[in-house]
Amino acid sequence: MGRSITRRLADRASRAAHRARFRTSLRHLHGPARRFAVPDQVVLIALVRDGAYYLDVFFDHYRRLGVSAFVFFDNGSADGTIERIRQEPGTAVLQSPLPWLEFENTFRAYAADRYGQDRWCLFADMDELFDFEGSETAGLAGLTRYLTQQGYTALQAEMLEMFPKEPLSAATGLSYAEAVRSFRFSDISAVRAADYTSEDTGFAYYLRQNCLPPGGAQMLFGGVRGKVFGENCCLSKHPVVFNGPGVQAAVHPHASAGVRVADMEGLIRHYKFAGDSLARDLQIQAEAVSEHGEDRRRSNAMRARPDLSLWSEDAVEDAGMAELQRRGFLRPSPQYRAYLAGDAA
Repeated sequence: MGRSITRRLADRASRAAHRARFRTSLRHLHGPARRFAVPDQVVLIALVRDGAYYLDVFFDHYRRLGVSAFVFFDNGSADGTIERIRQEPGTAVLQSPLPWLEFENTFRAYAADRYGQDRWCLFADMDELFDFEGSETAGLAGLTRYLTQQGYTALQAEMLEMFPKEPLSAATGLSYAEAVRSFRFSDISAVRAADYTSEDTGFAYYLRQNCLPPGGAQMLFGGVRGKVFGENCCLSKHPVVFNGPGVQAAVHPHASAGVRVADMEGLIRHYKFAGDSLARDLQIQAEAVSEHGEDRRRSNAMRARPDLSLWSEDAVEDAGMAELQRRGFLRPSPQYRAYLAGDAA
């Protein structure tokens, strides 16, 4: 009993120290200081560090989806990222130099609470392009209207790793726009599913606090990175979350807690290997900002085989939403499809 009380007091003191350290480090660099999105706007929240390479495509993609409020949490960019963001309307930038590994969840959650209270939030990494059924016709406004009408407070999405047919090293000199155009292949042959609340996910504590739709949901792992590099990467995320009462937004890089998960899933096209991915992995290792070892697995394999490619006979070119649903990678919803048809009518 004594040890238990002592541990709880120590944990409480550690959390308080974490919060104090974060608050002391926090700076507001650009844009509105507080929530600026109107109630029907989606607030995009992104962590960034030296992300200038991605920004032109990033802004173009998410503005086409309907995003007009962008909040970036910068972790010490020195490549012109801040200057590029300042050129865009509807943007705000917070910054902290604290270690990404220790404070990643704090960065996202703070930005969501400061700018996205009682708003739909879209969490996106710089190398992710989010999509969903009906994106070209209904847009984010139509998607969130459906989620709101059905009482859902989160949309799960699955990450689809995109790659070229050529060796990954051939992407080194490509711009992000060129990489997105040339990375036309994906491979879901090695994807494995786990029960939504399985301890195997590594963050079941948060997932158990969520309410699942009829038919349930699963968490996907592996994919082509598991197949080629042996990574146990989680492919499932909650990118769209309504940050309202009872919701703990972005408590984990892949999850929010206290949400009602929607009956359909979105898609995240992931461009991890765009540009010089080997150099990025080596920098991450040098700075010790990751502890899961996946960066080391990839870099070791890519250095040992400069001609390494993710392409195989299992690869599919230009896999669309309908095909990914048919193959069980994405969970469809007849009700959502009927909603889209009614909207179109």
